[in-house]
Amino acid sequence: MKEKTPFDFERFKEEALQGLSEGKSLSPNDGVLAPLMKHLLESMLSGEMDNHLEEEKASGNSNRRNGKTKKTVWGPHTGTFELETSRDRSGTFEPKIVPKRQLIITEQLEGHVLSMYANGMSMRAISDFIREMYAMEISATEISRITESVMPAVNEWRSRPLEAVYPFVFLDCMHYKVRQNGTVESRAIYNILGIGMDGRKDLIGLYSSEHEGAKFWLSVLTDLKQRGVEDILIACIDGLKGFPEAIEAIFPKTRIQLCVVHQIRSSIRYVTDKDKREVIADMKPIYRAVNEEMGYENLLLFEEKWGKKYPLAVKSWLENWVNLSTFFEYDQQIRKIIYTTNPIEGMHRQIRKITKTKGAFNSEQALLKLMYLIIKDISKKWTMPAHNWGLTISQLYIKFGDRIRLDKSF
Repeated sequence: MKEKTPFDFERFKEEALQGLSEGKSLSPNDGVLAPLMKHLLESMLSGEMDNHLEEEKASGNSNRRNGKTKKTVWGPHTGTFELETSRDRSGTFEPKIVPKRQLIITEQLEGHVLSMYANGMSMRAISDFIREMYAMEISATEISRITESVMPAVNEWRSRPLEAVYPFVFLDCMHYKVRQNGTVESRAIYNILGIGMDGRKDLIGLYSSEHEGAKFWLSVLTDLKQRGVEDILIACIDGLKGFPEAIEAIFPKTRIQLCVVHQIRSSIRYVTDKDKREVIADMKPIYRAVNEEMGYENLLLFEEKWGKKYPLAVKSWLENWVNLSTFFEYDQQIRKIIYTTNPIEGMHRQIRKITKTKGAFNSEQALLKLMYLIIKDISKKWTMPAHNWGLTISQLYIKFGDRIRLDKSF
C-alpha cells in the first residue's frame, strides 16, 4: 500500500509566514490554519483506524483498510476544508475525533444547530443566532449542509429492526404541503406509535405517501413485518375505510379498536348545531357503559331517539360496533389506553407546534428530516413505562396467553 506523504511542517511554516506577510489572516476561509488542522485531524483519524484494525485482529476478525472517503467540514478558526477519512473493508470503523456525520469541528456547535433546526428555526435565524452568540459567520447554505448530514441517520432509523411483539400500536396520519416539480402537493405522513413489552413508547414507523388510504397502510404494515414485528395484540386506529381489513391481512390475530373520539366527531358532522350538545350527551352512555352488552343497549336507545332524524350519525355506530366495542373486554386500566388514539395524537400536537409556521416544505426529504429531529427530541421523555404497566401486562397475559413473551419483557 502506498504510504501517505508525511506532513512537511517546515514548508507549511514558510507558506504560513509568507501568507501572513502578504496580508492573509488567521481567520476562517481566507486564513492559513486550515492545512494544519486538516493534517492534524487526518493523522488522528489514521491513528484511530490503526487502533481499530489492531483490535479487530486481536478479536480474530479479518479486516483491513479499504480506500478513503471525503467530506467537507467547517471549523470556527479554519473555515471550510476537505477532510479525508480511511474506510475499512468490514465497515465497522466508527471514528471518534470527527464522527461520520459530523460536519462542524466544534461538535457542541453542530449539536446546537441541529437542536435549533428541530425547534423550527429557519436557516437564516440560526445563522443570525450563531453570529450573535459565537461571533462566527456561518451561512444558511452551510447550515443546510449540516442538517442534510442527518439523512443517513434518518434512513437507518426508519429501517431499524423492531421488537417481535407490541401489546399496543397506534396508527395515524398527518398531512403537509411539499414543493414538487414546481408545484405544491399534499403529502401524507404515516406514523406508527408502539408500546413495547417494557411499557415504553416508541415511534416504530414513519412513512410518506401522496394520499392517506388503506392500500398504502397495507404496505406500511408489510414493512413492519419485514422489520421483525411478528404480532400486535391491539391496534388503535381511526375510522378510515378498509383500515381494519388491511391490518387483518398482515396481522390476522390483532384486535382492532376504532377511536371513539373519531367516531363521535364523524357522527356530529351530520347533526345540526342546535342538536349537537344533546346528541353528544346521548352518546356518552354508549362508550361509558360498564360492559359491551350495556353499551349496545344504550346504542339502540340512541338509535331509537335519533335514528330517523340523523340516520347517518347512527348508522356508522352500528356498522362499526364490533371494532368500537373492543375496549369493553378489558378493565379500566387498559380501556383508558386503547379507546382513543390520544397517545399518537398527543405526539402529533407537539409536532404541529413546530411545523405550523413552515408552510410548504422544499422537498419530501426536508419534511422527513425535520420530522425525525422533532421525534428524536420528543422521545427523550419516553423513559418510563405506562402507568401500572406490571398490572396491565399481567391482564394481557391472561387474555392473550402465550402471545405474551414475559421472558423478554422483564
